[in-house]
Amino acid sequence: MRRPFALSGRNLGILSAIIRSYITTGEPVGSGTVARRRRDGLSPASIRNVMAELESQGYLSHPHTSAGRVPTEKALMFYVHSLARTPHLEPSEADFVQDSLGQAHGLEERLDRTSHVLAALTGQLALVVLAPLSEAVLEHVQFLRLADHRILVVLVARGDVVRHRIIRIQEEINPETLERIANYVNHDFAGWKLSTARAEILRRLEEERALFDDILKQLRVLCLHGFLTTDSGAQVYLEGTPNLLQGAQGFEPEHLRQLLQALEEKEKLIELLDQCLRSDMRLTSVAGREDEALYVRIGLEGAEPAMRDYAVIGAVCQIEPGLAGRMAVIGPTRMHYDRVLSAVAHVASVFEHLAEAD
Repeated sequence: MRRPFALSGRNLGILSAIIRSYITTGEPVGSGTVARRRRDGLSPASIRNVMAELESQGYLSHPHTSAGRVPTEKALMFYVHSLARTPHLEPSEADFVQDSLGQAHGLEERLDRTSHVLAALTGQLALVVLAPLSEAVLEHVQFLRLADHRILVVLVARGDVVRHRIIRIQEEINPETLERIANYVNHDFAGWKLSTARAEILRRLEEERALFDDILKQLRVLCLHGFLTTDSGAQVYLEGTPNLLQGAQGFEPEHLRQLLQALEEKEKLIELLDQCLRSDMRLTSVAGREDEALYVRIGLEGAEPAMRDYAVIGAVCQIEPGLAGRMAVIGPTRMHYDRVLSAVAHVASVFEHLAEAD
């Protein structure tokens, strides 16, 4: 009677040795390589038997051009879960994160620096996404009259997020009226999510009293010309594209072209990250982020065929009430997961602590 399979003991030791070797070299791993790494005297023939069993259980695959085996997505996910309690970064690296993010002036600079820091720590592609401005919380708005029937709209949201927009109207609105409109919006809607504030303003403008209230009449004009029309998409901060391309050495030219195209289409990258964060592949109790989760997805062909040999490790950060950010590292499936897990967890934790202190 054949014993039931269990991923423990000798099976686990051999699988771990194959994964570590594959991550280091990127090459299929043969039984001889495993035998040289082990000190228990297990013969290559016995190791081949274990490898065949691991393959039958979906933990290894057998490239047709090689006698060696490579770990599957199933094996790599098992390995990643075993690293959930990873060590913190080195003190000098932690200081680098704190100094880089702490010296940023405003949220947008901090987000930009975060992508640089993650790319530097991991040697991979770093992606940081700020949710659409419609999800931000309004602090105040200001209007400045320009020449030729133009008005400069300055909109400030929590986290020092500032947006400027110039709108052109048919009739002049004097500076005093513009100030009264700004006071009305700031008094009634400061602290509101922008999308909610816009919906409520439009609702009020539909009321009959708007026809008789001079401020609402002028506010209607501004709304018709684009006031409170927020950015349609998220902001993306990308760093480390050469790192990702370096891992693509040896790819066919067409595959490389598709990969470059995927990196240029930021909407695809955002969707890729969203798919990862919507998945069930979560790691909890990660060092530096014990009360939160990191999200891992290995094999990204479902989101982008050109990235089938890549993986993403990401986290969600609450930047301000109503304003969420996401950060992630994208690298080859053979990247050093322990390193990337530690970096993402630590940077996300520092980012949130700095946001709370602002």
